[in-house]
Amino acid sequence: MRAATDLLTNYQHVIDELTMVTGGSGVFDVAVNDEMIYSKAETGRHDNEGEVLALFTELVGPDVPRFGT
Repeated sequence: MRAATDLLTNYQHVIDELTMVTGGSGVFDVAVNDEMIYSKAETGRHDNEGEVLALFTELVGPDVPRFGT
């Protein structure tokens, strides 16, 4: 749940919907506002600390400030 905490702490003002899908076979996908930003099936590994947040930051671009800044 680290990825969800990172995203909601930093970008709660721009996230309408956050979906995290887990499954018995090790599925771990993260989609924000219907945009898939991380898939364990595609990378073949679990996310590194801060990786999902970095991917979302890159997706929204430098003009979107983090919450509270």
